[in-house]
Amino acid sequence: AAAEIADLPRSFRDLSPFHRLILLRVLRPDRLSAALTQFVNDNLGSAFVEQAPFDMEATLAESSNLTPLFFVLFPGVDPTPTVEQAAKRIGITEANGMFVNISMGQGQEQIAVNALNSCAEGGGWVMLQNVHLMQGWLKSFERALEVVEEFAHQDFRCIITSEPPPAMFPLMDLVPESVLQKCIKIADEAPQDLKSNIRRAWSKFNQEQLDNSSKPREFKSCLFALCFFHALVVGRKRFGPQGWSRAYPFNDGDLTICGSVLNNYLEKYEQVPWPDLRYIFGEIMYGGHITDQWDRRTNNTYLATLIVPELLQNMNLAPGFKSPDSNKLDYLAYTKYIDERMPPEAPQMFGLHPNAEIGYLTTQGAATFQTILELQGGSGGGSSGDMMAGVGEIITTYLESLPENLDMIEIRANITEWTPYIIVSLQESERMNILLSEIRRSLTELEMGLSGALNVTDAMETLANNLSLNKVNPAWEKRAYWSLKNLAGWYADLLQRVAQLNEWTTKLSLLKSLWISGLFNPMSFLTAVMQVTAREHSLPLDYMTNRCLFTNFTDPDGDFGSSNVPAQGVYCHGFFLEGAGWELGKGEEEGYVTDSRLKELHPVMPVLNVYAVHVDEMSWEGMYHCPVFITSMRGPTYVFQANLRMDADDTEARWVLAGAALLLTDD
Repeated sequence: AAAEIADLPRSFRDLSPFHRLILLRVLRPDRLSAALTQFVNDNLGSAFVEQAPFDMEATLAESSNLTPLFFVLFPGVDPTPTVEQAAKRIGITEANGMFVNISMGQGQEQIAVNALNSCAEGGGWVMLQNVHLMQGWLKSFERALEVVEEFAHQDFRCIITSEPPPAMFPLMDLVPESVLQKCIKIADEAPQDLKSNIRRAWSKFNQEQLDNSSKPREFKSCLFALCFFHALVVGRKRFGPQGWSRAYPFNDGDLTICGSVLNNYLEKYEQVPWPDLRYIFGEIMYGGHITDQWDRRTNNTYLATLIVPELLQNMNLAPGFKSPDSNKLDYLAYTKYIDERMPPEAPQMFGLHPNAEIGYLTTQGAATFQTILELQGGSGGGSSGDMMAGVGEIITTYLESLPENLDMIEIRANITEWTPYIIVSLQESERMNILLSEIRRSLTELEMGLSGALNVTDAMETLANNLSLNKVNPAWEKRAYWSLKNLAGWYADLLQRVAQLNEWTTKLSLLKSLWISGLFNPMSFLTAVMQVTAREHSLPLDYMTNRCLFTNFTDPDGDFGSSNVPAQGVYCHGFFLEGAGWELGKGEEEGYVTDSRLKELHPVMPVLNVYAVHVDEMSWEGMYHCPVFITSMRGPTYVFQANLRMDADDTEARWVLAGAALLLTDD
């Protein structure tokens, strides 16, 4: 059972629900969000935890010619179509001049005031978008609103949209308080949970649209699957880089246009054109937002599993959630089906492992308590003191343990054969020297600044703050490698990297197993593997690719047998698997990708034998096309595509949706 509902030991069974929350806060911070949701639901009701779809008609009924509607803008939510449809239903359109939509920007000030006066007098609607961009004009707008109140027609409506204050400055005044006070404020933020998202997506359509289709069975089934797909891609972003490597602005417009495309294609073709629909949805509409190739693959895999002919035979859309029989359900029955049959929220609904939510739930819980502390108001506390004080000892510690630069003159003098591997070691050593020199220079300058020998500059203050807060200095990061570690972990990592380079440049030959994570540019070493093989067999480098064979050796310092040299290629280590686990093979058999163990987020992979083959000899049968990233941030830290063996009856789609990837660092 989940921690928030599990039975407590006998001595704790009399705890009140609130005190259970405190216990969870200490022992399982990742389950705090779910426990708080249940606590609010039990004490205040489901209306406070399940967001109902926005009802424009009910909002209009509350408004008047003297109370503007103020929409707060959120990513992926555009109120314009909703407002236009509501206006159209009562005969107010742009075509008849009764609806004026102005996107605010430079030069639009007087146009907006004229439109406001004209619509107020004639009973039209005026929509002023992005007013947060017009800080200097908002005082004039405030006065204009007061003036039109004196002669506004009964049917006049003013709609305003603005972004909220930025996260760094939550109390910034973007819009005058008096304007906000007279408005009806609407914060129609896309919900986070899957159930609310699919309910919201389905609310973008109506019974009339279902009735207008000449193929109601196919249209309803496909439309419901499309809404579920939309809920998945919108909700997946909360899993961080394992969900999407970037935050994409999927919005309601994508969904409604795809719904129209679906209807048009069903009317045009006798049979449902499944591949055409998947291509338009995945590559053009939703795919138009996506810039990362691996995210595009995830998006298309969702469609490949949802928009299929089996949809008409009540297939499973997700574990425990079937596609209903469209012959028996109308629009309202589908809404009821969502409310009653939707399983509890879980990462498995997205195709992810339960481990995927541990990280983001822990962060979410910490953010919740930070918000509570901020709302509680300031309390007395001691001064943080001078950040420059107390860093002298830290500087001394780092300077004493900082390795000397590698002697490039001596290293080059000892080289007898300039192989691709030797060239990689030289490139890595030169980059390491640049980083070591910068660390030594900046620490020495700061030490002199603290002693009064130099004036303290902004750069010195930044470095002092970073040392105090255990953060990596930006000037060091600029010359270093991708990393998400704090300063202590980053520095320990640096010492290991220097030690490997010293060993490599002393031997001037391949190490038994190279710690590939310790390189600035891991791809340069993998390219060297291809270069060596291409030269040895007189093959064109452009047609070479790397083949990955994960051995069953778990200790990179252990005995690999056969003189510790692979039959072909090289041994390297330093890989971690995210989104999946690894089952070691028996004897000489290669292992395969399998489910993660619970709470084991980044299992260590065994030693890798990587060797180069001609592209025509590379077989992907039974393999997962696995992206390799330097850090769990993914995105720009991509290195190369590895082949991971799957179990005989496994499918690649399973691991694509699970966000399975290899990482070179465990954050």
